[in-house]
Amino acid sequence: MPRLSEMVPPPVTKGLLRAVFGLPGPVKRLITGAPVRRDGQRLDLDAQLLLLMTRLEGGRLGAPTVEEARRGLQRGQSYLDRVPARPVRTRDVDANGVPARLYTPKGLPEGSPLLVFYHGGGWVIGDLDTHDTVCRYLAVHAEVRVLSAAYRLAPEHPYPAATDDALTAYEYAVANAGNLDADPAAIAVSGDSAGGNLAAVVGVLAERKPDFALLFYPATDMTARRRSRELFGDGFYLTDDDMTWFSGHYCPDEERRADPAASPLLAEDLTAFPATYLVTAGFDPLRDEGEAFARRLEEAGVPVALRRQDDLFHGFTNMWSLGGRFQEAMSEAAGALRTGLYAGPRQRS
Repeated sequence: MPRLSEMVPPPVTKGLLRAVFGLPGPVKRLITGAPVRRDGQRLDLDAQLLLLMTRLEGGRLGAPTVEEARRGLQRGQSYLDRVPARPVRTRDVDANGVPARLYTPKGLPEGSPLLVFYHGGGWVIGDLDTHDTVCRYLAVHAEVRVLSAAYRLAPEHPYPAATDDALTAYEYAVANAGNLDADPAAIAVSGDSAGGNLAAVVGVLAERKPDFALLFYPATDMTARRRSRELFGDGFYLTDDDMTWFSGHYCPDEERRADPAASPLLAEDLTAFPATYLVTAGFDPLRDEGEAFARRLEEAGVPVALRRQDDLFHGFTNMWSLGGRFQEAMSEAAGALRTGLYAGPRQRS
């Protein structure tokens, strides 16, 4: 049976979404019911409302087929396609065989920092378009150029295809920073969820290390189940079943899941990893492994700022256009990226 959103024209659904989130707080509370509290945290009201709407619509990240899951994410993001007020120019780039898109905010001078971004989606779903508004937001609010890389997806291209493409795109950015009108001494990596995993892997494996890493709720260890997966594995957008579904498609060979290129938390040496802002969501099954990675960076002597947005759930980067706490969290991350790239040392020639 088709979902309600598949039978309603997208402009109508978008208008309804805006109207619901524009309601007064007390009305939203009447709709959502009692606050959700778990593990000493209280879910943000707008986050609770969005989860309720998602459940009513019957949506989930995983699906009976890969094609359905990909269509579902694309459809969901089409309702959240608001862009920053400042214009952003885009152009397609061939990053040594990896399709990519370069974002340049209007008025940004040549020689600005560059961010290489990897979209989330469990290494199975997602593309340049599903994370277009995320890249535009970071470009505008961090004052950077953004090179978004469309790495190959599983199951058509299982591990390590995504890792190989992530490294290829990053190495292209390093070698061609000047041609991209970017500063070769200020190149960062970023990504959300599976994209955060790829950004972390680049930080571990790249010969020329990035100058900064911005990691949104990254997947860092495919070999273990942590407490947050038990606490938040059902009812908070990304589910335990979704995680099993994604990992099974991405890396069906369970022995290879311990590779540092799949599970960067298990890398032996993290001392050369770049300075990092790592943000987790409180109601996220990936929370604990992301925070474990931050602790390992700290133990290795890497400058790292760990920020738990304890009232949000997985995927909040894509939801910034709804405003409220979603946009606040993205604004904070963009500020950290801007500070890390503009105020950090630039010693490379």
